[in-house]
Amino acid sequence: MHQWYFSYNGQQMGPLDHGSAALQAQRDANGYCWRQGFAEWVPIGTVAELKTPTGQGMVATPPPSMGMQRSDEIDYTIFGEDMQFVEIELDPGESCIAEAGTMMYKEAVIRMETVFGDGTQQSAGGGFLDKLVGAGKRLITGESLFTTVFTNGAPSGKAKAAFAAPYPGTIIPMTLSNFGGRIICQKDAFLCAAKGVSIGVHFQRKILTGLFGGEGFIMQKLEGDGLVFVHAGGTIVERELRAGEVLQVDTGCVVAMTSHVQFDIEQVGGIKSVLFGGEGLFFAKLTGPGHVWMQSLPFSRLAGRMLAAAYQKGGSKDEGSILGGLGGIVSGDRGF
Repeated sequence: MHQWYFSYNGQQMGPLDHGSAALQAQRDANGYCWRQGFAEWVPIGTVAELKTPTGQGMVATPPPSMGMQRSDEIDYTIFGEDMQFVEIELDPGESCIAEAGTMMYKEAVIRMETVFGDGTQQSAGGGFLDKLVGAGKRLITGESLFTTVFTNGAPSGKAKAAFAAPYPGTIIPMTLSNFGGRIICQKDAFLCAAKGVSIGVHFQRKILTGLFGGEGFIMQKLEGDGLVFVHAGGTIVERELRAGEVLQVDTGCVVAMTSHVQFDIEQVGGIKSVLFGGEGLFFAKLTGPGHVWMQSLPFSRLAGRMLAAAYQKGGSKDEGSILGGLGGIVSGDRGF
């Protein structure tokens, strides 16, 4: 029987046997739990096996049927702090999929195959039209038409492949079956996943949300029951929202959410806040119930600061230097 650990506002409790864990879940489900076999801490209320004292006879509710096979079960390790990469360990015959161009290294026995879309149509024996539709979905979310499938082709023994994040930030592992089989995320967040995870399109139906919500009209929809790895900038903050609970977030800081979270926009405030507050015209308004992931450093914000600080003919801000452009030349940062 598994030993359980609980976390409430950063305070951990455990280990607990299953009976004690089930009673604790009934007393207070507004926290997170973990046991061996879980990829990450998950909301207590989403774990079906904690709803019975014995934990026996419970079968986890499968994710919504999407006409595909269940995802491969993969093991992983995340390395690094600011520039992270994830190393995935594959058993013989197991596969993972990755965004084109993200591979860092792989062992020689792992085969690479570039496919249209996310590879799920290929696994299900879909025709060319199905593959073309899958690739088209990826194209309109800003991703490549192609995905690379990595398969351990050795007759025995495990093999490893690693995938690196494209800019400073954090890699977030998510087991989709722990979140209802579906996650909605920003359109460039996907890094890699177990084979069998479907990468689709989520459309913002509200015009104002699509125009000013920071994510545009099109977001990524990750569906399945396996592990998926999402990348975001800076430090990641997770919040579990109760039914009706509202969280106001900078429009660029929303990384991902479960499918029941309502995503809308809300005006920042008066004209003074709009002009001088530096937060733009709108907040992202997230309404529970559901789970939300947020990033502290959106890539657009990082790119904007780099562009603003870049040297241009005719002058530069030269923040932090009272000498301006002359100071850059004297210090050796720039030539003539």
